[in-house]
Amino acid sequence: MIVGAGFTGLWTAYYLAKADPGLRVVVVEAETAGFGASGRNGGWCSALFPASGRKLAALAGREGAVGMLRGMEGAVDEVGLVAAAEGIECDFHKGGTVVLARSKAQVERARGEVAESREWGTGVEFLGADEVAGKVNATKVLGATFTPHCAVIHPGKLVRGLAAAVERLGVTIYQGTRVTRIERGRAVTDRGVVRADVVVRATEGFTPGLVNERRTVAPVYSLVVATEPLSAATWERIGLADRPTFSDHRHLIIYGQRTADGRLVFGGRGAPYHFGSRVRPEYDNEPRVFGKLQATLRELFDLEDVQFTHAWGGALGVPRDWCASVGLRDGVAWAGGYVGDGVSTTNLAGRTLTDLILNRDTQLTRLPWVDHRSRRWEPEPFRWLGINAGLRAMTLADAEERLTGRDSRIARLMAPLLGH
Repeated sequence: MIVGAGFTGLWTAYYLAKADPGLRVVVVEAETAGFGASGRNGGWCSALFPASGRKLAALAGREGAVGMLRGMEGAVDEVGLVAAAEGIECDFHKGGTVVLARSKAQVERARGEVAESREWGTGVEFLGADEVAGKVNATKVLGATFTPHCAVIHPGKLVRGLAAAVERLGVTIYQGTRVTRIERGRAVTDRGVVRADVVVRATEGFTPGLVNERRTVAPVYSLVVATEPLSAATWERIGLADRPTFSDHRHLIIYGQRTADGRLVFGGRGAPYHFGSRVRPEYDNEPRVFGKLQATLRELFDLEDVQFTHAWGGALGVPRDWCASVGLRDGVAWAGGYVGDGVSTTNLAGRTLTDLILNRDTQLTRLPWVDHRSRRWEPEPFRWLGINAGLRAMTLADAEERLTGRDSRIARLMAPLLGH
């Protein structure tokens, strides 16, 4: 039994059903398939992992860290292969990622990322301003980093297509059935108790709603806006012809893509964490943050007359040590804590959970995130104070760099708390 019909739950169901068609696999979902972050993210299918290579090496040595990073790169391609094999039209296109450097401090950070990439063999390269212009034309660009290990997707199309694929394989998805507690051999729902040999927790940002899981991950909101379809002349000026995802090296995370239908989709952090790890529909709507995202995108590409037609958001799951994990103990399996990098990570999680559930000893089951346990978040009000202070600190760090022209001291102080 799998609790949660987002990417983690659906990928797990998909690979279990493919590996052993005789298994009875059911997925239980409180809302509809893809209701959470899986269906409303910014459409990056990337090799990003929330914990750094150095942190992974501290967990399992250099070989384990390299294996994890290679596994993430492979997951990007695997998503595309499955989408093609199952006829899922999700606008998958692998154009890489351009992360712009728009100040001297950001250039230094970009060069540091390239140096770290050489250490782990992840293929990040530095681009000069002229080279960047061949991929994207933004304002104030001094350079950029580029990695080929990222694709764009339409998340709603992918998650709905994956749900249809698992049902074709014989998996049953029970939507509108809320699980309140997971225990060995059973899950308690609002409609009764479901029993199974293995219960998989695949609830990500909604995990705190389960009994005894309030402090497992913190649900932090990320919000997204989308423009109207842009004219051919505007795209000629902006670039993004190969549809690379884009961001810049500021501290408060932003992310964007050019969609298959010619829009700019652009998201970022900045919405508050809500006391008690509450997740509510009204928290998806933060007009102040939507306005800042629109202003940032206008400034980034000098877009004065463009209209914005859509805005949405939702909660992602952040573990205390910013390290995603997957595992199986005493009949209860789990995966999550992706910190917003879940589109491809969930695929790796689904394949790994399949091997664990089927008791296979594979390269996947020996990766360093397997059976990793992050410590629990602090109780309230300390959790609320700490997370919101961290979000505020990233905004202040960017302001500090604009004033000083140097790498932020605030950001350096915060780095150990952010998985670095």
